[in-house]
Amino acid sequence: MSLVLAFIGDLLFSSRLEDAAEKQGLKTILIENASYFSSPDTELLEFQYAEHTTGPGAILVERISAWRPALIIFDLNNQAVPWHKWIALIKSAPATRRIPIIGFGSHKEPGVLKSARDAGADAVFPRSRFVENLPEILSAHVRKFDRDELLKSCQMPLSILALQGFDLFNQGAFFEAHERLEAAWNEDLSPGRELYRAVLQVAVAYLQIQRQNYTGALKMFLRLRQWIEPLPDKCRGVDVENLRRDTQSVYQQLTVTGKDKLAEFDQSLLKPVIYQI
Repeated sequence: MSLVLAFIGDLLFSSRLEDAAEKQGLKTILIENASYFSSPDTELLEFQYAEHTTGPGAILVERISAWRPALIIFDLNNQAVPWHKWIALIKSAPATRRIPIIGFGSHKEPGVLKSARDAGADAVFPRSRFVENLPEILSAHVRKFDRDELLKSCQMPLSILALQGFDLFNQGAFFEAHERLEAAWNEDLSPGRELYRAVLQVAVAYLQIQRQNYTGALKMFLRLRQWIEPLPDKCRGVDVENLRRDTQSVYQQLTVTGKDKLAEFDQSLLKPVIYQI
């Protein structure tokens, strides 16, 4: 079920949004204030560029990339959320920038609506129009995902380039694996090509661990979620479910190990891709 993430403080409107979303087969997560994303050393997340994998902003991007919402909604009159900073943050982080964002606010404050657009919101609406046309707005802006087409595409065989890429991956030649899998992705126009993009993201993450680039590895694991999570457990003979478990284990161990001890990372956790021809 696709997810709508809404930063809204108005409980009455929140209920209306949940009802409208449910009628379209959408689940809703409601966030009333910024404290949801606070940490012991960060009371309120501040705006930070770069890849948002360390420092202020990391919690927000990490959780949103894990949820993978099909739409994010900001109430621009909700003073409990620093929406201007967060919209810019979400839209500048590679792990989250593809997620559509819409905002709504008072028609008496056109400057606020413009500020949201300037921050990166895909669309903004006066509150009255947003409320009146809520079902249509949700339908128009929710990121669509055709699972049936993906499942059909996953019945196709692996390409020669992909097989070469997986073989290189399983030899630990992650850079070369990335190159072959990127070529496989470029020549395939079907939805199943996302399998190749997912595995090449894993290859880059593992390569960054080998090179002891902690921030680079974290960045790739955050990016990876948007490609690997929608895939079925089996796709083109690849055991995607097992790959998800492996990458999650590596990610967890990476965060436990930390930047200063990355040289001690257990390389045996970088396991091969399991597939059948």
